[in-house]
Amino acid sequence: MSTQTNKPNPRVYVINGPNLNMLGKREPEVYGSLSLDEINRQLDTTAKGLGLDLIFFQSNHEGLIIERIHEVFEENPAGIIINPGALTHTSVGLRDALLLLSCPIVEVHLSNIHKREPFRHTSMIADIATGQLTGFGHYGYQMALNAIHQLRQIL
Repeated sequence: MSTQTNKPNPRVYVINGPNLNMLGKREPEVYGSLSLDEINRQLDTTAKGLGLDLIFFQSNHEGLIIERIHEVFEENPAGIIINPGALTHTSVGLRDALLLLSCPIVEVHLSNIHKREPFRHTSMIADIATGQLTGFGHYGYQMALNAIHQLRQIL
C-alpha cells in the first residue's frame, strides 16, 4: 500500500518595485503594452505547468519591499524573481535584504538597462543575483521562472 503525501508545491516569489503597477500605461514603447496583472496571469499559467506556486508582490515603497523579503526569508522559498524598477540603481537596503536569501534570485528588467541612460547601467543587486535578464520585455519573467525551475532540478 503506497501512501501519498500532499506536499505543497515549491513557492517562487515575484517581487516588483516602483512604477511597475503602471505597466501598459507608462511608456509602452519602452516597457510594452501588457499590464502587470496580465504578465502575472501568464506567469501563473506557466508556473502551474511546472509544479510551482507563485506569490506576487508589488510596491512603490522600498521599505515594504524589504519587509516582504524579510518575510520570504522565513519561508525558505524555491526562488525569487525580482524587478526592482528604479531601486535597482539606488537601494543598498534592498541589496542587503536579498543577501539574507539562500535561494536562486533572478533579476528581471523589461528594457535593456545597459542600452539606456548611463545611471541605469549599474545594478546594486546584479553581483548577488543568480542571474539577470534584461531587454526581453515581459518574456524575461517567463525566462526567469524557467531558469528557477531548471536550477531546482540540478541543485
